Amino acid sequence: MLRDVTPIHKLIAFVRLGRPLHLVGGVLFNGLGISIAHFLGAPIDWTTAMWGQVAITSIQLMTHYSNDYFDQDADQAAVTPTRWASGSRVLPEGTLSPRVALVAALVLAGVALLATAIVTAASASPVQTMLLLLMALFLAWSYSSPPLFLNRRGWGELTGAVLVPILTTLVGFQLQTGQLALMPLLAALPLSCFQFAMLLSVNFPDAEGDAAVNKRTLVVKLGRQRAGGLFVGALFLAYGLLPLLIWLGLPPQAAGAVLLTLPIAIWQAWRIRRGAASDPSQWNALAFWSIGLLMSATLLELIAFILA
Repeated sequence: MLRDVTPIHKLIAFVRLGRPLHLVGGVLFNGLGISIAHFLGAPIDWTTAMWGQVAITSIQLMTHYSNDYFDQDADQAAVTPTRWASGSRVLPEGTLSPRVALVAALVLAGVALLATAIVTAASASPVQTMLLLLMALFLAWSYSSPPLFLNRRGWGELTGAVLVPILTTLVGFQLQTGQLALMPLLAALPLSCFQFAMLLSVNFPDAEGDAAVNKRTLVVKLGRQRAGGLFVGALFLAYGLLPLLIWLGLPPQAAGAVLLTLPIAIWQAWRIRRGAASDPSQWNALAFWSIGLLMSATLLELIAFILA
């Protein structure tokens, strides 16, 4: 049932529904791709970079609004919502009509398509540019939405790990160079591991509610204990990959930037080993530091490529 609230409260609720704080990641991953292009000698086209960011941010926002719309049952069933889990909580509160979220998602998809058309028209490799952005749009929509409902079927964590750090970094790079290359993939792989672990961390609090509505995330499928082991494995895979990535061509300074975040990962792993995955009092901080690990590693890599 909708609450009777003022227009300003509805506006604030609409902004909350889009979870603007989460948009920082899209800026950083796009910036990483741009910084790698600059490192490899490409001149930066800031107009293209701006339109690329419009496409990326629109896709992100579309995902946030569609996620809240199509996950209403799971968000309503959430037993222990936290700041980072169970959606924005706007629709369960009844501040806005669910239809607002769906319409916003569709409008933002349209904005993303418009931005894609603009950067495709200016691209040196238009087919490649268009396919890359359309793939990102398709996976982002499919994360929570029909017909694939990837997150409900246990593919959400893996999809997010590919879509957010890898595809976004590739988009930033490709729009500047007109081509794909190995370097942005090498730079994004450790970040993909961190993203995977972060998505597990935000699913820990929702396990009971998700299971009640047959939303089969990896945490639901594996249980919190085994998912916690996967969380730890993903963190240390990120660092274990670094020697191989350097051998394949990742600059040592970029690998060193990722390595600077190791103390956070060790602390997170120690907390998981002490039962944080099943401890409601730990879930908010666990997700916060998982996000912090991902963002700090991305920012440090970006700076390393700029200063190299």
